[in-house]
Amino acid sequence: MRRSDFAEWTRRFEEEGERRTALGDPDWRRGATGHPAVWASVQRFQVGEDGDGAGLLAKAGRAGDPDYARAARLFVAEEQNHARLLARLLASAGLPTLAGHWSDAVFVRLRRLLGLRLELLVLMVAELIALRYYRALRDGTTDPLTTEVAARVLADEERHIPFHCARLSDSFAEFPRPLRHPLLLLWRLLLLTTSLFVALDHGRALHTLGVGRARFTADVMATAGTAVTAILTPTTDGPAQGDGGCLTPVSDKPAA
Repeated sequence: MRRSDFAEWTRRFEEEGERRTALGDPDWRRGATGHPAVWASVQRFQVGEDGDGAGLLAKAGRAGDPDYARAARLFVAEEQNHARLLARLLASAGLPTLAGHWSDAVFVRLRRLLGLRLELLVLMVAELIALRYYRALRDGTTDPLTTEVAARVLADEERHIPFHCARLSDSFAEFPRPLRHPLLLLWRLLLLTTSLFVALDHGRALHTLGVGRARFTADVMATAGTAVTAILTPTTDGPAQGDGGCLTPVSDKPAA
């Protein structure tokens, strides 16, 4: 078994960074409009995107793979750019960012208590939920600026999940076989619990965007099976084009 080619992941992150620089920012002068419940939801997600990633980067640096450590730094930079884009979007709507939110603080503290393998599993919970959320935000709003920002963030998230799957695949290959499935079962329960909480907490916004609470939770959980398969499948090469088999397509049609 060859380990994942994280030098290739680094190259891919760098190419995305160059493309992003050439594209430039959205035209913030257009301003943004939307439902108050959606803006309140975006404010909370912006807090979740904001952070220095110091804990993850320290663990990545100790993992013994310099290529992975470099790719992880570029991943964190993209997450920080998401926070910046969402902050500028909120400013375009005349709204401030939040100083913090208790749910994000709990999530960060939980991740910092764990080793790299478990931190990435917790991070994957946030990433899979974000994937469905930004798809709903992209497809459920009529505001062009919000649609553009959500689409940019979503495109990054669609690459992040296969990136984490690749590292987890390497990590689980070194984990005792009898413990792999029980740990991933607990991870699915964590994903279900968290997605239910998000569906309740952001329910008004999701309804406004055309996605019911049950639909949101079901769509998040639909990604879990293929993510688990990707994690348990030994990696043989670098990132494939597209999602690398780590994502289950989710319909973009709004739920009734």
